Amino acid sequence: MELVEATEDDVDTLAELWFALATEMEPYSELNRLSYSTVDEVPEAPFREQIERDDVTVLLLSEEDTTLGFLTLRRGTHPSRTHAEYLHVVDLFVAEVYRNRGYGSEAFERVAEMAREWGCDYVEVSCEWNNAGARRFYEDCGFEEKQVQYTYRLDRGSQS
Repeated sequence: MELVEATEDDVDTLAELWFALATEMEPYSELNRLSYSTVDEVPEAPFREQIERDDVTVLLLSEEDTTLGFLTLRRGTHPSRTHAEYLHVVDLFVAEVYRNRGYGSEAFERVAEMAREWGCDYVEVSCEWNNAGARRFYEDCGFEEKQVQYTYRLDRGSQS
């Protein structure tokens, strides 16, 4: 498997892969509800912007001439911490037909290598709490639980 940096030419492919990922995430939370009914409605501008950013790397997972999925990585820093430099896995998606073949695990091994080369202290990722498959996958890859993220719905009014 190869990790190939995405270019402008890959924007349509990224939109398709992202839409598949986002559609799979909808059942886990009402906050994941998509505002697009089809992939054709997904705007290309955000993908172009990600490709152009210095702190973001978008990679296609491919084998021979087949795109298997994609990764979006964002570098960051917590300047007040001893372990300050991190690489955040924003998105990891392997198309369903290619799952359970080791592609995701191999992608994380490569991500860890990249993070070391970039001087990062750790790699972080998040997933939906009720997505047991994703949680198991990340734990199998060696990730440890660190924190819980909460959301506050602004459309539900004030709590006072």
